[in-house]
Amino acid sequence: MFIALVTNGVRNSFSIFIIPLETDFGWSRGELSIAASVGFFANAVTQPFIGRIFDWQGGRRVLLFSMIVFGVATVLLSLTFHFLFLVFLFGVVSGIAASGTSLSNTMALVSRWFRRRRGTVTGINATGLAAGGFLIVPFAAYMLEATSWRITWAILGMLVLGLGVPLSYLFLRDDPSKMGLQIDGDPEPPVEWPTEIPARPRGPLEVDRWAQAFRSWPIWQLSGSYFVCGFTTSIISIHFVPFAIGQGISPVLAATIFSFMMALNMVGSLGAGYLSDRFGGSKNLLALVYFCRGSAYVLLLLVPGAMGLWVFAAVAGLSWVATNPLTTSLTADVYGVRALGTIGGISFFFHAMGAVISVPMAGFLYDATGSYTIPFAIAGSLLFPAALSAFTIRERKYSSRYTAAPAISGASGD
Repeated sequence: MFIALVTNGVRNSFSIFIIPLETDFGWSRGELSIAASVGFFANAVTQPFIGRIFDWQGGRRVLLFSMIVFGVATVLLSLTFHFLFLVFLFGVVSGIAASGTSLSNTMALVSRWFRRRRGTVTGINATGLAAGGFLIVPFAAYMLEATSWRITWAILGMLVLGLGVPLSYLFLRDDPSKMGLQIDGDPEPPVEWPTEIPARPRGPLEVDRWAQAFRSWPIWQLSGSYFVCGFTTSIISIHFVPFAIGQGISPVLAATIFSFMMALNMVGSLGAGYLSDRFGGSKNLLALVYFCRGSAYVLLLLVPGAMGLWVFAAVAGLSWVATNPLTTSLTADVYGVRALGTIGGISFFFHAMGAVISVPMAGFLYDATGSYTIPFAIAGSLLFPAALSAFTIRERKYSSRYTAAPAISGASGD
């Protein structure tokens, strides 16, 4: 959770640097969007491979090394002197490092520790992403006002290196067996049971190798919706603060509204995870989340001024991060945890590719029209088909939650 807080908080803080960089270097909104988009692209391309390394070498090593690289790259951003320097550090280096610290990997890690309360636990983990926006973004905005954008980058990097890395080194473990424990804290299984995974019914699509998952339809439904998720959240992460400032709001107040949205994200993430475990039906909740986010975009375009910003923050806040625990929990329930790092990484590739497309699109359309109306309208319109895609997943047929007896593992579906 804390890894998500510091790393995603720093990444989301890029939005507050857009106008200062425009002022100091004369770069356009579209050009700065390219730097952010390269970061999302590097994250998208490398996420499946780093997920494979996660399954092979363990999450602790991947997360520690990635956080060190991420922190150093963030500190070095304070030395930015050329656009290509910004693209290389924030886009390539930091983007690749963010693949290692991504929610996909931390979700896979905690999924190895919990099964019965997996939705709740992944929901708690995902609140770190929202907490980063709630705490780090306004903190960065305040530091930028009090000092300069160069000093602010250095401070953010030191937060990662000084807090995130030591805490991860002290507390992270790859799975319960590293501490002599069983999944869910259950008692030791009988000697004839497998030592790593307690005996339990296997779902009809549960796999041992990641490639098997992509021969069935649910992962494509989840990944398609996840593409829209990345498209619609990243465009706000990068462009919401500049959009709000364009509505006559001060930079600090714009960051405060963004922080309010992230605070509600924590509520939405925890609530989604808990409801998934309490009542089942992850796909129904996932569809509802996408529908609510689509409605938030409609309100943002229809309600003018500061009121529209606060209304959007309230509705979108409850539905932003909620997709992450629901998607991860449903993926783990359908396909198991043996290859979850790789499967989640490939699924997250779709999420990141949504960001790769939406962020520069919004920047260049703003440069061309002087408004964010068109890109925000496109984002909102995609969320309703995403809700339908999630709703039509046949969860009761494929999820291990509903498997009453052990089933023969398979990878084909309708």
